[in-house]
Amino acid sequence: MKIGIVIGPWGYSLEQTIATMQTTEERGFNSWHMGDHFFSVNQIDSIEPYLLLAMAARETERVRIGPFVTPVMFRPPSNVGRLAAQLDILSGGRFVMGLGVGWHPGEHSTYGVDYPSIRERSERLDEYIEVMQAMWGEGPASYDGRYYRLDEADTRPKPAAGRPTVLIAGGGEKRTLPLVAKHANEWNCVDLSHDVYRHKTELLAGYCDEVGRDPSEIRHTMMTMGLIGTTPAELEAEAALQMLRRAPPTPTSPADYIEGLRARGAIMGSADEIVDKIGQLGEWGIDEVVFIWFSLSSTAVPDWLASKVLPQVADL
Repeated sequence: MKIGIVIGPWGYSLEQTIATMQTTEERGFNSWHMGDHFFSVNQIDSIEPYLLLAMAARETERVRIGPFVTPVMFRPPSNVGRLAAQLDILSGGRFVMGLGVGWHPGEHSTYGVDYPSIRERSERLDEYIEVMQAMWGEGPASYDGRYYRLDEADTRPKPAAGRPTVLIAGGGEKRTLPLVAKHANEWNCVDLSHDVYRHKTELLAGYCDEVGRDPSEIRHTMMTMGLIGTTPAELEAEAALQMLRRAPPTPTSPADYIEGLRARGAIMGSADEIVDKIGQLGEWGIDEVVFIWFSLSSTAVPDWLASKVLPQVADL
């Protein structure tokens, strides 16, 4: 079982963010991901993720890197396709093109970005990937879709054949999972129970059958919203910070907020509890668990995961 790290627009400096890339690599994690948001709750310092990904390609030598994930409406596929190809080359084939339909209408409207229906965003994601894959192939690419077009676009330099890796995030059963079956090398879900995960993987297998794909070709990863603290007091402090970043729908205490996350399937608790849960996920078919690192000013969370969890799950 592999363990990854994702950070986001938490209001930290460029220097602090660069340090997380180095820490992630040095501590033995498999991946470093950056949330692609203008903002999530409050408009705080939020450095452009593709700038950071270019820096990560040079600051690291081993970990996989990528956005977690780029919303389809933020940038045209011709732009992102060029960025992805060059980031994959710059990183030596470590770039993961994470994509999704977007979920936060507020950040779209604030920056004047359209936020159409989920149906349209899903249709756009389908074309988005087709455009990028055409750009990554040999020779000039043309595309004439409902939303996007190319006219003999010879995107250079080209990535290696079959690159970059395409990851689709989300669990929508009518729109997202069919796109995973059609396009994705990897699928990412968030804190699913065993029954829900099994149901979605059965649906995904059916969609794969419809398009003539072997479901085993698609790597499964799970992001957890679980908070990590080395002590109960640190865990409650992490919860209080997260409640400021994303306020719960009703007022609650940090302790109750923690229990709510735990009840929804977030991976939390002692090292033994976390290792047991990750072992279960491996039995389900999950290949990698991605933990969110919130407090970038301290390396306590990755240090704790690296010392208490990574050695115990490496062979799972």
